[in-house]
Amino acid sequence: MPHSYSVTSHSPAAPGAVFSALVRASTWPAWSPIDAAEIEGGGDPGERQRVGDVRVFRTGRVVSRERVGELVPDRRFGYDSLGGPFRSYRGTVDLTGTPDGGTDITWSGVFEAKVRWTGPFWSWYLTRFMRRMADGLAAYAAGPS
Repeated sequence: MPHSYSVTSHSPAAPGAVFSALVRASTWPAWSPIDAAEIEGGGDPGERQRVGDVRVFRTGRVVSRERVGELVPDRRFGYDSLGGPFRSYRGTVDLTGTPDGGTDITWSGVFEAKVRWTGPFWSWYLTRFMRRMADGLAAYAAGPS
């Protein structure tokens, strides 16, 4: 049974600045709870990722792998989790320009948990975790205050 989450944050930065942070894995530890990021196979995490790249993130002792699945410049970043507690997981970050020149960031996901009955827990957990991600991305893209 599929489950989902969705959070929204606003950044005063333009969509291009937000997108630039999303497609460079090296920036993620600066604006998120993630401790370290690398590209599987030795790619440069400071370079702009491409569809098909696999990013490896470390948060404490937890290691997660994600494949970049969709890139629409300045509008959408999509990824699929590879493994972990999910049978399937598709995350999407949609960027919408706003009249003030900023960006509304909507971070959402649809997933199926491996362990039956744990979907509601994962919806709750991911909503909280991704709120931190979206808020951190919004602040990072805006630069120093």
